[in-house]
Amino acid sequence: MNSLFLQIDSLGRFVTRNVEYTWRVLLMVYLSLRATVLDQTQGMREIVRVISAQIYFTGWQALPLVSVLALTSGSVLVLQSLSNLSMFGGTQMIGQFLIVGILREVGPLLVALVVTARSGTAVASELGNMRANREIEALEVMGINPLSYIVFPRVVGGVISMLCLAFYFNFVALIGGFFVTKFIQDMPFAFYAESLMTSFAMDDFLIFLLKNSFSGMIIFVVSCYQGLSVKKSPTEVPQVTTQAVVNSIIFVVVFNLIVTALFYLNQLRNLGVI
Repeated sequence: MNSLFLQIDSLGRFVTRNVEYTWRVLLMVYLSLRATVLDQTQGMREIVRVISAQIYFTGWQALPLVSVLALTSGSVLVLQSLSNLSMFGGTQMIGQFLIVGILREVGPLLVALVVTARSGTAVASELGNMRANREIEALEVMGINPLSYIVFPRVVGGVISMLCLAFYFNFVALIGGFFVTKFIQDMPFAFYAESLMTSFAMDDFLIFLLKNSFSGMIIFVVSCYQGLSVKKSPTEVPQVTTQAVVNSIIFVVVFNLIVTALFYLNQLRNLGVI
């Protein structure tokens, strides 16, 4: 009986910690947006400059890594799809198979992992060092709100970069994967392109926007929150950076899982299965 109570107590503490953490992160998002709208001490030009710098680092400089991942994953999925579909005479379903595999599931997760590993860690460590070196307090002394000057531009730049990288990933994975398999199986490009176009639906576009935009927001909001949670010592920076990566990956994976589950439950309901 005592063991049961201990497990219930442990579960309650876990849920309470995560609810409180989520509430604090959401409160930081609200305060950042509010400060950007009401307090424009630093000027809109400076905010645009920080957003541009974030897009350059997160989006542009990640293109080589994303290209390799997209080409590899696209080639593997195309080869696996063709080998399985050819056995059952369903080669014409290659487009539907790839839309589901790459655009809905693999693309958002792989791009989110790349952005978390490169930019999430960079943002968390940058803000952590700024907090430890009293640069945040220096901004406040000058009358500049750190939430509108530091947090808001990085979140906006991160979301824009995430969407652009996801679009680029899907394009390279689908087109690059075809050219790789062209050397193995003689499939006409017109057949491949037509199969993709007929399989693409408005739901795929909505899932693309939903998963990638919210994943980008989760990564940069969590990274900023963890970076600003540094108290005094620079030795806290590696710890908050690691925690930013762990929390970002957990939240992104859970969010993607919930979106996918809701989408397929809705499809089953429309078909009258449930």
